[in-house]
Amino acid sequence: MIFGNDWDIYLKDEMEKPYYRDLRRLLAEEYRNFTVYPPAKDVFRAMKLTPFADTKVVLLGQDPYHGPGQAQGLSFSVDRNMPLPPSLKNIYKELEDDTGICRKEGDLTDWAKQGVLLLNTTLTVRHKQPMSHAKIGWELFTDRVIRLVGEKEDPVVFLLWGGHARSKKKLIERKNHLVIESPHPSPLSAYRGFFGSRCFSRTNDFLTAEGEEPIDWSEHVL
Repeated sequence: MIFGNDWDIYLKDEMEKPYYRDLRRLLAEEYRNFTVYPPAKDVFRAMKLTPFADTKVVLLGQDPYHGPGQAQGLSFSVDRNMPLPPSLKNIYKELEDDTGICRKEGDLTDWAKQGVLLLNTTLTVRHKQPMSHAKIGWELFTDRVIRLVGEKEDPVVFLLWGGHARSKKKLIERKNHLVIESPHPSPLSAYRGFFGSRCFSRTNDFLTAEGEEPIDWSEHVL
């Protein structure tokens, strides 16, 4: 059991493929010889916290934060009491402008436990080397995750922020899902359309219209 929930069933065959076995061997070497984030126990934290059946929203990131103590296995999220990274600051600014909700801490675990799959397309990274694990096989694995959610009969919202995330739109097959695309919340691009996208209220409007429980975006201490 890797995930401890229904992802174990859905991803069993994928994790037996040759590329994935090669990936696991490479990661063992990387963790042995370099500082790699997140901690090995948290690599699959997004799927451990958000079972397949419970996934209502997918929020795609690219690769983990590459500074000490930041990455925790959830896209855009950092541990409590860590300074907010610039993109997360902008996410919270849009959240407050859109819904009036003000969050202070960077830990998004409460979102994950409500069905928001906080998935990076690359799940590990070397210290201070962004995208260092981008070509080792992770995207084959996470593309499969996205495809599986994209095939769900239950409606799902996909939040695709930035060109990299938007390139995954082709993996979402069913027409009953809502795809919300915008520029990335990075300070370099947020003013080109992320701000004002109202992605949080649009997500909940869609879920409510489909008879699903909306996401409580407000801060909860877990």
